[in-house]
Amino acid sequence: MAYVKAAERETQIIAAAIREFSERGVPGTTLRAVAGRAGIPLGTLHYVFASKDQLLRAVITTVIGEISETLRAELEADKGVEHALRHGVGNFWNKLVTSRVGLQIMQYELMTYSLRSDSARELAQLQYERYGSLVTEFCERAAQAAGERCAIGFDTLGRMALAQVDGLILQYIAKPDPDRARRDLDHALNMLVLYADPQPVARTKPLKADTA
Repeated sequence: MAYVKAAERETQIIAAAIREFSERGVPGTTLRAVAGRAGIPLGTLHYVFASKDQLLRAVITTVIGEISETLRAELEADKGVEHALRHGVGNFWNKLVTSRVGLQIMQYELMTYSLRSDSARELAQLQYERYGSLVTEFCERAAQAAGERCAIGFDTLGRMALAQVDGLILQYIAKPDPDRARRDLDHALNMLVLYADPQPVARTKPLKADTA
């Protein structure tokens, strides 16, 4: 077998795990199956990831990175919070929901699998903390770039956005209807924008120089 750098091997295994989990489900997928998908011996996989929990953590981190890149793709941050939400979430929906339903199912399975496992329970908390923080930072940076403030805290906005999108994804998975889902997503974004109420930050006028 040709020598492969550790970082490349790790990336190869994670990609294989995401495909396997997305197609076959998290609970029933073994490390042996992931190794087979990656085309490597099981011992090599165990050398990189000693347990399924370690692999799941790496998968979660990779998926969050992909979501982050998708949210920021072609974003004009100086257009403010409303643009960031509509453009970023819309991009996410088109690229990672409607065309990759298996990926979404995998993420929910990761959460429920973690909650039912004493050794992996903290992964569910990590997963949703990262999702919420991602949206929070995304909106906060857009507000700073555009000179805006919101009527609510960005952490609250992040959690509320996550809750709404999460619910719509579950409905879409249960009964895929692209037109209905897109209309509902637009309504959800309308509510989020109204709730956040982004407004320009009031600028104080500079004091006039004393000419006396």
